[in-house]
Amino acid sequence: MNDLYQAQRAMRALRTTAIQRGVIAVMDVGSSKVACLILRFDGPSEISSGEVIGSMAGQSSFRVIGAATTKSRGMRFGEIESMAETERAIRTALQAAQKMALVRVDHVIGCFSGGAPRSYGAFGEVSIADDAVHSQDIGRVLASCDLPDFGENRAVMHAQPINFTLDDRAWMTDPRGHVGQNLSADLHILTVEERAIQSLNHCVKRCDVELAGVASSAYVSAHAALVEDEQELGAACIDMGGGATGISVFFKKHLIYADSVRMGGDHVTSDISMGLQIPTASAERLKTLHGGAMAMEVDDREMIETGGNSGDWEHDRRQVSRSELIGIIRPRIEEILEDVRDRLDAAGFDNLPGKQIVLTGGASQIPGLDGLAARILGQHVRLGRPVRVQGLPQAATGPAFSGVVGLALNAAHPQDEWWDFDVKQPQMVGRPLRRALRWFRDNW
Repeated sequence: MNDLYQAQRAMRALRTTAIQRGVIAVMDVGSSKVACLILRFDGPSEISSGEVIGSMAGQSSFRVIGAATTKSRGMRFGEIESMAETERAIRTALQAAQKMALVRVDHVIGCFSGGAPRSYGAFGEVSIADDAVHSQDIGRVLASCDLPDFGENRAVMHAQPINFTLDDRAWMTDPRGHVGQNLSADLHILTVEERAIQSLNHCVKRCDVELAGVASSAYVSAHAALVEDEQELGAACIDMGGGATGISVFFKKHLIYADSVRMGGDHVTSDISMGLQIPTASAERLKTLHGGAMAMEVDDREMIETGGNSGDWEHDRRQVSRSELIGIIRPRIEEILEDVRDRLDAAGFDNLPGKQIVLTGGASQIPGLDGLAARILGQHVRLGRPVRVQGLPQAATGPAFSGVVGLALNAAHPQDEWWDFDVKQPQMVGRPLRRALRWFRDNW
């Protein structure tokens, strides 16, 4: 627990230092695109002027002064496959955003969707020495959490207390000052493959900037797409990217589960390319302009020219009906949604009171996808767009930019404030010895 605490606190200190400098970059490194925003933090003087609305509106304390997007290279399933190609894409997006902002940044906060994320739960309980709960008690209950075995080569990306219970009072946001005897905490931990973070850190450092934090795309996309009531009552955010589909479940405004499906919009494009025997660029154009998930009778009469650059005029001038195109797209979308349904069932999503599902990401813009998702997932489904933030260009307000906008919101309002409490080292060192003495006394 001590290593986890120190790692989380060091990352938070680095992020806080970067924000205090006034300018920081946030970057969503995806399989289809790399999006970068340059944020300028205005400080308390701008906040007190009455021009801001609040954190849920995404307008408190920062403004977007630079934005850039470039085609992703060297990425597959949301993970870095070619270091040189990914470094080139990151450098291109970062330099374009800095040129628009007319400022140079030294720190970048990044997010990605790969790394095989896994969710774990931890529980800790302590007795209160005094009648009231103090900050030291928060540190003691965090230190008492028993961490599960993550396995080798796994790194903790997010670790947040999701519930404090004081005697018989559960779901307390801040138990400090309350009177009680026993304090317990439930901790949610999200881990990813360590090499995924190391690869991103290596690419970012090669671009002459420092990595000041990492986040899961599914987690930050939910911050941008879910409204406050949905986060409170229980909702799932399905972030359908190019190479992977991220899943995040929120309850009581905290992340309680996260996972990913290694399929996305690029797989739909690949199916169109192979099914119609056309280049990938032409398949992406057909999917964007004429794609859909639900076929109607009129689609049989709507003919679409496939296009191509093979040199064979007759082959390049072929036509297909829109219903035939939808017949290629729909099976892959159904496969992705069925895998999402299995993971939501395993997470116990049906037990939440809200059970709202929000689709976001670039692949969620296929017409009719929300209706198909409602049939397969069996819940209320809506399309989500990121909240408006100050200075965000109109071109970056679509669902495909939920990740980078949510990353900016999370950088300005992180939910890991509890790691600021001091965890005393002697208590953590002595705890295994006390357990050994208790075991010896009970068994001998």
